[in-house]
Amino acid sequence: MSALVLSEQREGLLWITLNRPEKRNAINFDLWAQLDAAVRQAAVTEGVRAVLLQGAGPSFSSGIDVTNFMLLAQKYGEGWRQRMRTITADFQAVLNRLERLELPTIALLHGHCLGLALELALACDIRLAAEGTRLGLPETRLGMIPDVGGTTRLTRLVGPARAKELIFTGREIDAAQAAGWGLVNHVVPAGALVERGEALGAEIAAAAPLAVGMAKRVIDGLSDLDRGLQLEGWAQSQLFQSEDFMEAIRAFMERRAPEFKGR
Repeated sequence: MSALVLSEQREGLLWITLNRPEKRNAINFDLWAQLDAAVRQAAVTEGVRAVLLQGAGPSFSSGIDVTNFMLLAQKYGEGWRQRMRTITADFQAVLNRLERLELPTIALLHGHCLGLALELALACDIRLAAEGTRLGLPETRLGMIPDVGGTTRLTRLVGPARAKELIFTGREIDAAQAAGWGLVNHVVPAGALVERGEALGAEIAAAAPLAVGMAKRVIDGLSDLDRGLQLEGWAQSQLFQSEDFMEAIRAFMERRAPEFKGR
């Protein structure tokens, strides 16, 4: 298996890099598994004070590799559409592990950060975005909802009204609007993204690590994330059995606009 996720420790910072640049770091099953392994390793690596997550090449990530849907039957059996709560829970578990690291996590976003990639960024504690970055959750245009924590974590971060606008429309927004909504912490010049991320990581690393970890757990404990994730799984299990979802997949593969019928 090729290295689709790279990990490198430099002093007190652990850099995790999505490494599928020729596909704009589209997330397939192998990349997701390697990301999970990197997160698990981060939790037990000595000397790490903060984790920085970035993407190689022109984009942080374009989101899920839609061809993965063709492989679900191989992984979960022919009746995979009736097992969506299990599938969703498996995907959610990876980002739950990332979010529940006691280490602070910083996502460095550039190019595109869409769909599952934005859900990944939302599971991090802090987000920095390069100027020109495009962010969005286009799932409703494929007959789905963001079900890997996106619906829940976005609402927690920006409030129900803005979360509804972004999810209902499936539109992309730029980094400046994302910052105005509180979706990203800072927008920085493209050439300065890594430098700013490293500086922020070093600033956090200078604080007492036990205090930082406890502060993170207290802040994250203020919301009922688990209930939101369960609702995401329930909703997605219904949507994956709809005609609209299958039409969306056919339209994507045929490179045409879908014709949704609401059933």
